[in-house]
Amino acid sequence: MLVTTYGCALYGLDGIVVSVEVNVTEGIRYYIVGLPDNAVKESLQRVESALKISGFQMPRRKVVINLAPADIKKEGSAYDLPIAIGILAASGQITPIVALDKVLIMGELSLDGTLKPIKGSLPIAIHARDAGFSSVILPFENAKEAAVTNGINVYGFNHLREVVQFLESGEGVPLRTDIESLFASAQHEENIDFADVYGQETVKRALAVAAAGGHNVLMVGPPGAGKTMLARRVTTILPPMTLEEALETTKIYSIAGLLGGKELIVTRPFRAPHHTISDVALVGGGVPPQPGEISLAHNGVLFLDEMPEFRRSVLEVLRQPLENRTVTISRARFTVTFPANFMLVGAMNPCPCGYYNHPEKECTCSPGAVKRYLNRLSGPLLDRIDLHIEVVPVPVKELRSPQSKPTSSAQLREQVLKAREIQTKRFKEYKGVYSNAQMSPRLIRKFCNLTDSASRLLEGAIEQLGLSARAHDRILRVARTIADMEGGDEINATHIAEAIQYRTLDRKTWGVL
Repeated sequence: MLVTTYGCALYGLDGIVVSVEVNVTEGIRYYIVGLPDNAVKESLQRVESALKISGFQMPRRKVVINLAPADIKKEGSAYDLPIAIGILAASGQITPIVALDKVLIMGELSLDGTLKPIKGSLPIAIHARDAGFSSVILPFENAKEAAVTNGINVYGFNHLREVVQFLESGEGVPLRTDIESLFASAQHEENIDFADVYGQETVKRALAVAAAGGHNVLMVGPPGAGKTMLARRVTTILPPMTLEEALETTKIYSIAGLLGGKELIVTRPFRAPHHTISDVALVGGGVPPQPGEISLAHNGVLFLDEMPEFRRSVLEVLRQPLENRTVTISRARFTVTFPANFMLVGAMNPCPCGYYNHPEKECTCSPGAVKRYLNRLSGPLLDRIDLHIEVVPVPVKELRSPQSKPTSSAQLREQVLKAREIQTKRFKEYKGVYSNAQMSPRLIRKFCNLTDSASRLLEGAIEQLGLSARAHDRILRVARTIADMEGGDEINATHIAEAIQYRTLDRKTWGVL
């Protein structure tokens, strides 16, 4: 007897429906075909044990299992459950009243029939809905995650027997996730605030500008100046995530197996990889391809502390994702694209000893050593970072002053949201553009209208600093954001002057370019 169940293979964030065709005929051997990897081939042993302990039996006949389409490699243990259901139905041990062609089934079986969690439940459920399935059956631990998908019934079970009972009776309650409550709870999760940082008001202003326009930023300063403390608070002033952004980010974490029991990621991610990270771990890859840190930071912040300590090859692979907001992983048989729309926040010391340009401590590095250290960041990479900020240590008196009233995240977020609202209206007709940092040269010419004085100031700065054309565009994008924060239509000289001040490493005194 031939029976077909349905599963799903994931390539990046995209899914492909896999038909699990099970045919039980005369004979005594088991076959599994359709480009299965070792984990899929081993499923027969897991299924046999799970069936026996669950009160069923493996047919002592010829069983042929075909995973179609046969030219796509099937990987992982999540095909255990659809294979088991197919064997039971094809051997006549169960008679499902639920139409198997309307249900997508995925799950790993333990030897006693217990369902174990799998990766990628949310993208599986979304693809099942888009492919026309009415229901999806998953391990209970994954079902809440998948239940955020509208338009499809999601059922979660703990054991093979529960799945069989549902298929034979049709009685079951699909899970529902209250998305509004998840977003509401996110407002109370933040336990850090810019009010924790005394002083550094100039740097806070720069980070607010960066957040308002989605700009990349690099902080340069000595050890203990507060660079890491400031960076970790950037997510507190970014706009709240939309449902679309939350689903995109959750899909990535689901594939990577990093959800940690959460149904939906509703706060912007903050990723801070160590400087010993490899190229593949940063951009993604492996077999099967997995998202890297830059994709895990999608819709959030990627923080690279001590940037010159990262290997040059690691930093250089950032150049294409910073421009395209995606990362493409190519293999001989397929190509996978992961989203990588993140805000890069970098931090570095100004020299090997850390005290170049320090107001109190003397630098012990030679001029050549300082230049070599700074030149670990290439010019093309620096051109892709909109703001270069010098972070100066806060005097002890200011830290201990009772009159100090640090700017809070709520105050900065108000400025950010005001600017983002203007940008949303500005770019509503341009697909894929949501912030000033994403403006193309054509959009810069259209929306960055300078006053005469601002134009003269910019031309003079370009000549004196020897900036590249890309740096010229970066200044205009930042100036546009500063004008938006003040509600101005035109970019004036004050906006340009502030934007130029955020190009610290372009100055000749730093000797980088």
